[in-house]
Amino acid sequence: MLSIQHIHPILVHFPIVFFITLAAVDLVATVRGRVTTGRGGLGSLSLGLALAAGGFAVAAYFFGDMALDVAESGGFHSDIAETHEALGQTTAAAFAVWALIRLGLWWRDLRLTGAGAFMVPLVEVAGAVLVVATAYYGGQLVYDLGVNVAHAAG
Repeated sequence: MLSIQHIHPILVHFPIVFFITLAAVDLVATVRGRVTTGRGGLGSLSLGLALAAGGFAVAAYFFGDMALDVAESGGFHSDIAETHEALGQTTAAAFAVWALIRLGLWWRDLRLTGAGAFMVPLVEVAGAVLVVATAYYGGQLVYDLGVNVAHAAG
């Protein structure tokens, strides 16, 4: 049976990949003069990536909170964990809000052009930086501190 603390590391990779892909697709498309909002093919692709990133980020945050509870019940405590948790909460909230904004743009078929079009990938690049920073601290928890990782018998 899968332990509750192992669900977070499974889920967490999805918002990382989806949001970085979203930022890359929208940045390249915007630079090439394509519209990434509204109900066109590219707008629908971007919306799907934003919704997936937002949904998985929220799920990863909640399961990460549970995984931290398991670690703390075993006596673990670290400032790195607190930083990772705060960044995870910020990332999940930001991705969820961004998914709702993208849904609104798609729903109303608003096709941003000009300076407004360039704001979309700029926000997404900032989100990609945020998720990488969050992942960095998560990596420290696992690889440096071994949180919720079974040690191999020697």
